[in-house]
Amino acid sequence: MAPAKRKRWLYISVIAGVVVIGGGAIVALRGAAPTIDPGRIATVERGDLAKSVVATGRIEPIAKVEIKSKANGIVKELKVEVGDRVKTGQVLVELDKDNLEARLRAARAALAGAQANLAAAVAEHEKNKVESEGPDVPFAKRSLERAERLFKDALISQQQVDDARIQLDQAVNRQLIAKTQLGVAQAKTAQARASVAAAQAAVDQSEEELNNSTIRSPIDGMVLARPVEIGSPVSSILNLGANGTLVLVLGDISKVYVKGNVDEADIGSVRLGQLARIKVETFRDKQFDGKITQISPMGTDKDNVVSFEVKVSIENSGGELLANMTANAEIILEQHRNTLIVPEAAIVYDAKRNASVDVVAPASKTGKERRPIKVGVSNGTKTQVLTGLTEGQKVVLQ
Repeated sequence: MAPAKRKRWLYISVIAGVVVIGGGAIVALRGAAPTIDPGRIATVERGDLAKSVVATGRIEPIAKVEIKSKANGIVKELKVEVGDRVKTGQVLVELDKDNLEARLRAARAALAGAQANLAAAVAEHEKNKVESEGPDVPFAKRSLERAERLFKDALISQQQVDDARIQLDQAVNRQLIAKTQLGVAQAKTAQARASVAAAQAAVDQSEEELNNSTIRSPIDGMVLARPVEIGSPVSSILNLGANGTLVLVLGDISKVYVKGNVDEADIGSVRLGQLARIKVETFRDKQFDGKITQISPMGTDKDNVVSFEVKVSIENSGGELLANMTANAEIILEQHRNTLIVPEAAIVYDAKRNASVDVVAPASKTGKERRPIKVGVSNGTKTQVLTGLTEGQKVVLQ
């Protein structure tokens, strides 16, 4: 290599070394900005945010009816299965009717006998009533008076006068006896009428029991449970009351509800008519809409935690929600649309509950800088930012 060319390369090498050493010195003096894990960086964004509480319970039909029989008997026919939809008045169960029909025939025969006895008693009463009026007494009196006049004129004998007097006495005696028997006849008639009424009541009861052996649906709904089978004995609620045999459970699932508890710290924000979002395990990707229709006026204390029961009603015209499904009802307390949102994990609170976040700042020594913010509502995962940040800024998760 020529001396001039070798000298030029020497100058270039010296200058490059100086640049490298100088750059290293600057970096050493200022300090390299640390790299922040990208997984810890989130973006300030706009969106909808709601503050809510979740009440957990089970799906229950608004109308639920336990069907018990008014008649005793054995299940002869079951006309519905669990899950069937039924209409008001539809026949659900038939009990065996043989014994009930026999009792009805006996009751009707007893009624016919009682009615015959009443007719006889009425006839006897009418007879005694007529005789008590003594219709032949006036005639006998006139006959006696005529006989006495004739005897006075010596036209008849004394015996004929005596016979006329005897006929009058007999007529009066019959009238007295009839008057006495009239009270007895009245009592017998009243007794016969009471017997007819009792027999009629027995017939009515037997007819009702026979009718009750056919069990019909009192509502439009769905068969939720059917604890009996063909051949099962059924005890009447008229005999056993609440312990009568449970035959069916029906429910109208076109409208259902969830009952759950809300903490006393949040119940003050819950109002009738508030919207709720319902989730069930069966339909994880689907949301059902409901609203608050009942708030318990009295709280319950469990483990020193007071909560209030609320009912969330849901339209279920499609019948997708079934009874006893576990459901979470998210009650919307506040809702803000198109607002600034940051993850709750990015926020730092000091002792006075003042909020701040670390904003990504590549030019700073630490690669971030703390900035105070004012926050609004939070759903536990994301928090509304009122002031201090703008959309699109990067913040660091703590």
